[in-house]
Amino acid sequence: MDQAYLFNIGENFESYNFLGAHRTRENDQDGYVFRVWAPNAQAVTVFGSFNGWNKFEYFMHKDWATGIFSLFIPNLADWTRYKYCVQQQSGNWVDKIDPFGRHFEERPSTATILVGEGDYVWQDEEFCRQRKSVFDPQPLNIYEMHLGSWMKHWDGNCYSYRDLAERLPDYLNDMGYNAVEFMPVTEYPLDASWGYQVTGYFAATSRYGTPNDLKYLVDCLHRHGIKVIFDWVPAHFPKNEVGLARFDGTPQFEYADPLKGEQPSWGTYIFDFAKREVHSFLISSANFWIKEFHGDGIRVDAVSAMLYLDFDKPNGSVRNVYGGNENLEAIDFLRRVNSILRDRYPYCMLIAEESTAYPSITKSAQDGGLGFTHKWNMGWMHDTLDYYSLDYLYRVYHYHMLTFSLTYAFSENFVLPFSHDEVVHGKKSILGRQFGDLWRQMASARSLYAWQIGHPGAKLNFMGYELGQFAEWNFNEQIDWYLLEYEHHAKLHNYIRKLNHLYLSEPALWTKEHDWSGFKWLQVNDAKNSVYAYARFADKPEDTLVFIFNNTPAVLDDYKLELPYYGKYEVLLNSDDNEWYGSDNLGKLQEIQTVTLDAAAAKQNYDLTKEKFDKKLQKFSKEHAEMKKKLAALKEEYVDLLLEQANYGKLMTMTRDDIQNLHYPELKYYSLPDLAMTELQTLTSPYASCDIKLPPLSVLILKYKGN
Repeated sequence: MDQAYLFNIGENFESYNFLGAHRTRENDQDGYVFRVWAPNAQAVTVFGSFNGWNKFEYFMHKDWATGIFSLFIPNLADWTRYKYCVQQQSGNWVDKIDPFGRHFEERPSTATILVGEGDYVWQDEEFCRQRKSVFDPQPLNIYEMHLGSWMKHWDGNCYSYRDLAERLPDYLNDMGYNAVEFMPVTEYPLDASWGYQVTGYFAATSRYGTPNDLKYLVDCLHRHGIKVIFDWVPAHFPKNEVGLARFDGTPQFEYADPLKGEQPSWGTYIFDFAKREVHSFLISSANFWIKEFHGDGIRVDAVSAMLYLDFDKPNGSVRNVYGGNENLEAIDFLRRVNSILRDRYPYCMLIAEESTAYPSITKSAQDGGLGFTHKWNMGWMHDTLDYYSLDYLYRVYHYHMLTFSLTYAFSENFVLPFSHDEVVHGKKSILGRQFGDLWRQMASARSLYAWQIGHPGAKLNFMGYELGQFAEWNFNEQIDWYLLEYEHHAKLHNYIRKLNHLYLSEPALWTKEHDWSGFKWLQVNDAKNSVYAYARFADKPEDTLVFIFNNTPAVLDDYKLELPYYGKYEVLLNSDDNEWYGSDNLGKLQEIQTVTLDAAAAKQNYDLTKEKFDKKLQKFSKEHAEMKKKLAALKEEYVDLLLEQANYGKLMTMTRDDIQNLHYPELKYYSLPDLAMTELQTLTSPYASCDIKLPPLSVLILKYKGN
């Protein structure tokens, strides 16, 4: 079908191959064809370095049916600079960038640059071939980074994409990250926006090199087995005169109503999600970064600002047609883009930065959700950081701040984020939030990072946290690599490396992270001592891990704790070990054994246990059979009741089969094996307990080794 028509109806998901500037051949001449959508412009010209920046030499031709202007100009070479000059509705002529431009001059210059397309030769075929469905069990440990401030040259200049390719993949592999998330690399004019005020939705920022240079960086990361996630900003765009704002002199990309169309505190415009051309534009942009740059996922910024019309505005200031505050058009857009990308790229992560309790963010669009694959768990992040910033004296009164997240941990597919937003604007660094002297701060931070690793959900941390930075992040400076010259910071760096590799290698930490079958509290009521303990499970008992936290500076001797299984547990990690700058209370403890018995006592206890169990099993068997009969009868009565209610006052009656095919709450009952296992655990629990010394501000990670 005609690409312009598809763009107009919101169905051109690769519109970047049509609009913008493209090499072509017309009338036996090589050149570039330019196309730009400006439906309400009176005229548009192309000008640039090829014609001495004469704005009124090359007038474009308008297709009135589609609102697209086009022009072929022969004999243009790659790297030629150009702009559009748009005669807006008012009659004013305004210089504009190409909304579909692939490359731009480095700030503060704004011209678009012609670059070759499809001339990069990828070498990541093996990595791409092995990519799994995003929903297959697999670890996800994300290193979030701002490319311009990760590492700089001695003269203060930023690393280029190719400089990063030489150092970043090896560093991430060494530190145990298997994914990297780039803060926006889409072109943007203002450094202080960190990339979140985008002007070039199809252009890799020229700050660090060319589009092919960025592809080379992604290629190198893939060849080291590291996934790449691009930060993407479809919620809003800046009021930059040369950008999308009032492109043809009217609200072309943005809502016309300023109450809907402006984000006051950010000083930006909001995309008009009712326009189908905006759908084509934005879906093409998301598709572009996955298809053309081999992205493994996109993180969608500020989803809350898209979902609610009155986000960051007075409550009730904007309403939808039903009187609610949801932006129905944006919700429709999110479902569309997620469905399209999921169909095309089953391996692709679609991650929502969403801070409210909006339901079903990660449920499929077909099931009434928004279709994301992951959601940032902002509630977990705030509760965890708030708890760990408390004076140790007061943690006893806020015990629930760490346990509360498990009440909703499996309601979405969560990512646990300690992102860039948590180390700016006076919030302090992660280490700087911890209470007390340096030793206590370091010990508390070690506990915090282990809490993140052990808690269900994928992991995300912003660059610099692994160094134990005291300073907040400054986008003008590189992170504080010099801290590794100090022993306690170097030890924290090694500790985080150990945690990361433990996470990647232990299936209990990611095989069953979306339901209760992978998690069990072992201690969730000891507020007095601020002790927490839980187990994480995989498919085999020998994969079971146990996390034990003592979150006060007191040593707890002979702490009694019931473990999931009778037998031996290997100490995988002791955060109090001197290796990590701990106080070494446990020495070189390598193993923990649950309660043991001599042969005669074990035989006597086994006989008593078996006798009790056999009696209860007979009783359960009888009661279980009677219960099944009663529940079957009750289920039939329930269906009869639904049938009667469904047909009350209806002209078109429903049959019993219709009712049976509807979803209705199942009447659950325990199966016999469930009851038997519960009773068995009760009878044997005295032999699966241990008495252990808990060091101050510490975490022990144990692995079951068999009985």
